[in-house]
Amino acid sequence: MLEQILVLLPQVLFDGFILGFIYAMIALGYTMVYGVLELINFAHSEIFMIGAVAGVEVFRYLAPLIPNGYLLLAVAVVVGAAVAGLTAILVERMAYRPLRRRGTTNRLVPLVTAIGVSFFLQDLVRLIEGLWHNEFFLRMRTIEDLEGAFALFGGAIFIQTKSVIVIVVSVLMLWGLTYLVNRTKLGMAIRAVAQDLSTASLMGINPDQIISRTFLIGGALGGVAGVLFALIYTTINPYVGFLPGIKAFTAAVLGGIGNIPGAMLGGLVLGQLENFFGTYLPILTNGNFGTEYKDVVAFLILIFILLFRPQGLLGQMVKEKV
Repeated sequence: MLEQILVLLPQVLFDGFILGFIYAMIALGYTMVYGVLELINFAHSEIFMIGAVAGVEVFRYLAPLIPNGYLLLAVAVVVGAAVAGLTAILVERMAYRPLRRRGTTNRLVPLVTAIGVSFFLQDLVRLIEGLWHNEFFLRMRTIEDLEGAFALFGGAIFIQTKSVIVIVVSVLMLWGLTYLVNRTKLGMAIRAVAQDLSTASLMGINPDQIISRTFLIGGALGGVAGVLFALIYTTINPYVGFLPGIKAFTAAVLGGIGNIPGAMLGGLVLGQLENFFGTYLPILTNGNFGTEYKDVVAFLILIFILLFRPQGLLGQMVKEKV
């Protein structure tokens, strides 16, 4: 048993990083919105799903016209980010902004609204795909350029080209978002609105415009994550965003929700733990507990974080806004 564990360990660690980067990319969207509004946007999981569906449709229709797989993926990423970002803006304007303008102080109201929007988007995509294709289980088209693989360390780690793309894009997204928030005028305005919305408006900042752009950025990040998720896992349906979305939220809480590097760290840690348990739990229990129990890990982690370190790994305890 020990020998089997050691043989599998390098591949388990690498696959855990890939899963963690997927969670981290989704978690960045949660972090952006929460950092500004202190709103847990559970509809973000469906924004992620819409990006994945858009990416699958691009591969379905443009693959015959764009023979280069990398260029096709770049187009799919741009389209997925645009569609998901615009959907996020619509959600903010139609669902969240009216509540904010009414001065709703009950935190449960926007939370219930987010859950309602989530269900609405699921069924909307199911309706559209059902009418369009007479199916809503979609499969990512295979492109030869993106299906390459190579081995490292004498075959101890098997790396797909798609996995390398996920890592590179994730790191670029983290760097780009960090630069935007800390080094640009838009980032300064986002931080000002996050700090004090009323005071920011007195300083000439349009809070509605900044919040809308924040949703656009968060939605676009979710859309990119959705396209890459479809590329790695190939099968997509209108409900595919729910479980990754919940786990990404757990990753955001683990790292410190509202903290951008924390979202990335939380995603990587959660991905490693989930993949470790998913691989080794059947081995250590002689098959009494299967791979499906790995999903329990995410929720146990969330419970323990909320009990013992609610601010997360990189978060700080702050006073509640009034």
